[in-house]
Amino acid sequence: MLKLGGDDEVIFFSEADYEGVRLPHDDPVVVTLQVKLFTMKRILIDSGSSTDILYKHAFDQLRIPADQLRSVKTPLVGFAGEMVHPLGSIDLSVVAGTAPCQTKV
Repeated sequence: MLKLGGDDEVIFFSEADYEGVRLPHDDPVVVTLQVKLFTMKRILIDSGSSTDILYKHAFDQLRIPADQLRSVKTPLVGFAGEMVHPLGSIDLSVVAGTAPCQTKV
């Protein structure tokens, strides 16, 4: 199950999606989504994360200027305990799926 936001915006994976997968498995789910007007590939789904992170390189490729980011005062803490200060925060539209089974957040 991939929840994109809101109570009715959930994508469920069926048995057909497991074709070729040896069960049980603990592999990460990696998807391709349309973000703004661009297709982003190799998006890792982490259901335990409390934040969604894009690196500056992704913002550069999406042509999002830094002045569109909202200021963020709280640093993030990495896996090794290092503190990272985000450049900012932004809400982006995301389209998942193909018509007619498609959702936009």
